Amino acid sequence: MAKEHSLDITAEIDKQEMKNAIEQAKKEVASRYDFKGLKADIDYNEQAKTITLTTTTDNKAEAMMDIVVAKIIKRGISSKAVNEHSREQVGGGNTKLVLTIRDVLTKEDSKKIVKEIKSKKLKVNAQIQGDEIRIKSKSIDELQAVMKLVREMDLEVAISFINMK
Repeated sequence: MAKEHSLDITAEIDKQEMKNAIEQAKKEVASRYDFKGLKADIDYNEQAKTITLTTTTDNKAEAMMDIVVAKIIKRGISSKAVNEHSREQVGGGNTKLVLTIRDVLTKEDSKKIVKEIKSKKLKVNAQIQGDEIRIKSKSIDELQAVMKLVREMDLEVAISFINMK
């Protein structure tokens, strides 16, 4: 009679939405007046989870990064999913900016989330399962309280809630 409900907490992002955001950013950069006649490339490597921006100056690289992040946010992906990894000068006086996509919960993040949930003494069972956390409870209200609690935590990764049953 008492059915158990569950949900998974993960840092997974929608890969198709990421691709769409990158394509939109490419179109905007190609059509912007301040990038006319300049080298401005955006390269998305899905396997390496990187976005490489190559342009003539640091200022243009910053502008391109702002465009990419804005398009990612517009597509419903948190800006926390993208971090600046490296910035370097490449041949021809160009600047190369590499952004990494973070879509996995680290063990430290998982432990921090579980510890916070347990400290609030909610009537839930939290288990770390690989790169996600499974939360079980007899009450959907408790699961919603967990979701609210995790959203309010100051984490450096984009959190998503999936498989709520």
